[in-house]
Amino acid sequence: MKKEFPILEFDSNRNAIIEPHKVIEKIDIPENTVICFFQDVIEKLKNEGRLKLVQNLYSEAGLFPVYELNYEGKRIALFHPGVGAPFAAGMLEEVIALGARKFIACGGAGVLNKDIAVGHVIVPNSAVRDEGTSYHYLAPSREVQPSKEGIEAIERVLKRHKCSYLLAKTWTTDAIYRETIDKVKLRREEGCVTVEMECSALCAVAQFRNVVFAQLLYGGDNVSCEEWDARGWKDRKEIREGLLMFAIEACAEL
Repeated sequence: MKKEFPILEFDSNRNAIIEPHKVIEKIDIPENTVICFFQDVIEKLKNEGRLKLVQNLYSEAGLFPVYELNYEGKRIALFHPGVGAPFAAGMLEEVIALGARKFIACGGAGVLNKDIAVGHVIVPNSAVRDEGTSYHYLAPSREVQPSKEGIEAIERVLKRHKCSYLLAKTWTTDAIYRETIDKVKLRREEGCVTVEMECSALCAVAQFRNVVFAQLLYGGDNVSCEEWDARGWKDRKEIREGLLMFAIEACAEL
């Protein structure tokens, strides 16, 4: 098993010392679940009385609630997974252990092309594995793919609403302060249009646990040039709320 670099020492043994299903009790939770990276939008739904608490998950960062909402008569679970691949992957593991099986995520991403407008929807069809978490779930490879079933559900919803989108590759990184000019150029040359911190890890967990996962992103800050441009992406409340509704609708179709 030993390799020159520890990150390449993949162990195919499916049994770990800590197995989520052995430490987390399965509950009555919807199989269809939305992963939402927008805490402000979750809080708005909560304040409107549209969310019911299902379970609190715990970490050293505090409580991470799992909610349930009703969408056209169908039960949908909803949770925020934290930020970054290790945290989000661990949260996904725990929600799978609770009983959820079909996941659609929504979040924001930096763009590698300034012509991609703030708010433009991107549906990742592949993710470059430039993070560490996925290498503990899948053998080393350059990319990993979301579930075809999940991508198709998202595309049906976007087409139904006549929402233009890009079906494209994303770059998942662990280090937001190490996105260099040369690294951005390299990722752009291999087809990446966005950069974020979780997609490849969530894809890997989903494949390992045999659950459905796909993701919606919206174009946020611009990291395609020497001077970073935030473009006010975090303040686009209507875009964030709309993306969550697309995610909920797509999740309901799975």
